Amino acid sequence: MNSFKDRVAIVTGASRGIGLGVAKELVSRGAKVCITARKPEPLAEAVAELGGDDVAIAVAGKADNPEHQDEAVATAIDRFGSLDLLVNNAGINPVYGPVIDVDDAAAAKLMAVNVLAPLAWTRKARDAWMGEHGGAVVNVASIAGLRASPGIGMYGVTKAALIRLTVELAAELGPKIRLNAVAPAVVKTSFATALYEGREDEVAAAYPLKRLGVPEDIAGAVAFLLSEEAGWITGQTLVLDGGVSLGGGL
Repeated sequence: MNSFKDRVAIVTGASRGIGLGVAKELVSRGAKVCITARKPEPLAEAVAELGGDDVAIAVAGKADNPEHQDEAVATAIDRFGSLDLLVNNAGINPVYGPVIDVDDAAAAKLMAVNVLAPLAWTRKARDAWMGEHGGAVVNVASIAGLRASPGIGMYGVTKAALIRLTVELAAELGPKIRLNAVAPAVVKTSFATALYEGREDEVAAAYPLKRLGVPEDIAGAVAFLLSEEAGWITGQTLVLDGGVSLGGGL
């Protein structure tokens, strides 16, 4: 499969979990990737897992840091020659409890990383390459952005904003740049451990498909939305939830 031959992607938050799964899928289809995350050591391990620096490079930094964003975009283009694909996967959820009680600073940080950072990454990808040459962007949202999500409500607020951001940018940046989003339910990653650890069978019982997601479930869908096969799709959010929203669950 060489559907992304000669394409270059940035995947944020890709040292593990969904981001690494997406990077693996893109490399398997011929892409070269620049992955980002906060810590250099896990990133180096991820690059090795992806096949080494012929196909993958890493830039460490915080997703909402403008200097880090600039460095990653410039590095991807300098090293691989273009920037055709962007996956805004990096996200945080440092708070648990009712939205009404969320600390203002924590809420601002959530918005900065989960909403404003994807906006900035997309703007910089447009300015550096995609605005002239075209490209595709996928934002990793959540079904928490589509329904009430007790306990992680502020996270859901930011993901709802990210879904809306996807719509607005798709309208603004077409036809050169397509933007779509995915909205996963619970995926078995370290990020989501608190939602299922020690009770996976109980949580999965609410899903018609009777299992939680794995990164590969998300990666294939992201790759589709980035591909030419989705060339007439923009501004959409694809729900990836094992059917759990059919019964109103998370």
